[in-house]
Amino acid sequence: MKSLPIIGALPPPARGGATYSYGLSASGFRPFFLVAAAIAVVLVPLWVLLLDGSLSQRTTYLTPMGWHAHEMVFGFSCAVVAGFLLTAVRNWTQRETASGAALYGLAALWGLGRLVMTVRLGLPAPAIAIIDLAFLPALALSVARPIIASGNRRNYAMIGVLALLFMANVAVHLDALGVAPGWQLRATHTAVIVLVLLSAIIAGRVIPMFTRNATGSTRIVSVAWLDIAAIAAIAGYLVFELVAPFSRPATVAAALAGVFVVVRAARWGGVASLRHPLLWILHAGHAWIGIGFALRVAAMMTTRISTTAATHALTVGAVGSLTLGMMARVSLGHTGRSLVLRPITVAAFALVTLAAVLRVFGPILGASALAYPTWLALSATAWAAAFALFLAAYLRVLVSPRADGKPG
Repeated sequence: MKSLPIIGALPPPARGGATYSYGLSASGFRPFFLVAAAIAVVLVPLWVLLLDGSLSQRTTYLTPMGWHAHEMVFGFSCAVVAGFLLTAVRNWTQRETASGAALYGLAALWGLGRLVMTVRLGLPAPAIAIIDLAFLPALALSVARPIIASGNRRNYAMIGVLALLFMANVAVHLDALGVAPGWQLRATHTAVIVLVLLSAIIAGRVIPMFTRNATGSTRIVSVAWLDIAAIAAIAGYLVFELVAPFSRPATVAAALAGVFVVVRAARWGGVASLRHPLLWILHAGHAWIGIGFALRVAAMMTTRISTTAATHALTVGAVGSLTLGMMARVSLGHTGRSLVLRPITVAAFALVTLAAVLRVFGPILGASALAYPTWLALSATAWAAAFALFLAAYLRVLVSPRADGKPG
């Protein structure tokens, strides 16, 4: 399997009758990174305004809390997953995924889901569910075809990840429709761990390679058995949380996951990455996975630590940092540009890190200094600012043809 290149064109598909495209519709990362960043700017501040009563409830059949969780997972995060996989699978398999009209169609399905889940349009509840559920199967089909046709078995796991996300979304809607009461929160949490699992898989493939290539250090290596142990522990935690949430086996699995995640990164050159923002943001995102699992264990031992802190370490910290870092890297490398960051992008990395620190540790350490809603508002502001800066830095990059004139 080939990994995403650091710099260079996406390899044109060898088979499949591909037609070359240029600009926004040329590759999956372009429209999906754009809409992911845009919705990230809106969703979290909107949630804070809903939470403190500044805005009246305008969502559909989910509660405000349910809507916030759903849209951050199945809206923002799945848009980033779509952009990454449509681009990576094309590179891994040398076959086309979606471009041109097909890519716009996928983006439109995603957008329709966000519309019906956020705005009251008078649609019947089942229609809302069907519209929102349509995106992930369409995305899975687009990436499964080249993976299966090329015999790229190592990446069959990506199809499985999309299937798990789809089933989790189905469970959310079945709860909302009254078919499976009580499953909404568990299904959303399951989807978060699926995203963490995907992040851990991709991190293990690219972070050591990127760091070794940038620093030239031969000491930076990925230890295969530690990678397997970390992924297996996260998968075990996923299973236990699904069938027996907050149980002792789930806590043990979380502890093992946290330990293996930290230990496997010990030889990834984290200290050497500090001079390279495109590296340290990925190392920081991976570290947040370990922090999230550590907080999950701590939450079972003391009431001072809430499970919410663990969840937001995994979402705002891990998913937020890793997605922003990969969005910046892929947007440069796959548009024929060198990996040289503007200061505005480095500021975005700092702000998403600050958002995670404020959201996770502010309520824990500073309860006497600031009220809980204030910590949320500060974190939301930093989060929105981070992705607004990404948009400012990369909007032109994402909508323009490659700098080297090649397709993609």
